[in-house]
Amino acid sequence: MTDETYTGLTQLGGDAPLPQSPDEAVLERVANPQPGEAYLVRFTAPEFTSICPITGQPDFAHLVIDYAPDEWIVESKSLKLYLGSFRNHGAFHEGCTVAIAKRLVDTLSPQWLRIGGYWYPRGGMPIDVFYQTGEPPAGLWLPDQGVAPYRGRG
Repeated sequence: MTDETYTGLTQLGGDAPLPQSPDEAVLERVANPQPGEAYLVRFTAPEFTSICPITGQPDFAHLVIDYAPDEWIVESKSLKLYLGSFRNHGAFHEGCTVAIAKRLVDTLSPQWLRIGGYWYPRGGMPIDVFYQTGEPPAGLWLPDQGVAPYRGRG
């Protein structure tokens, strides 16, 4: 790949403030360096935060995003900033998790994507949210997401 491959990136290699909301966040992509290969990309965000839209209290999750690229891969700094933009965003667990998946699908048009949102308990009950775009491509190595079910003190 040449430097021209990366023209148009606005965040990588420079100062980029945390966006105030997911709608303001710029999610960037670059050409897949291994087109035609069936491989999995995993991003893990063990300290994801958002805000309860009713109480204003913080919510915490461990997110695991898996996708099989087609023509594009996500630029990781833009993904970190996008995920960070949820810190002051009011939405329920289901809304955050599925919105992240759909935004990635809209940006990347991957062969396949899944997200596991493992939310920490509030009110004594954890809420886990899972989304995927369909069946994974044949021959794709698909490891377990590796997040244990919530056990509390047990």
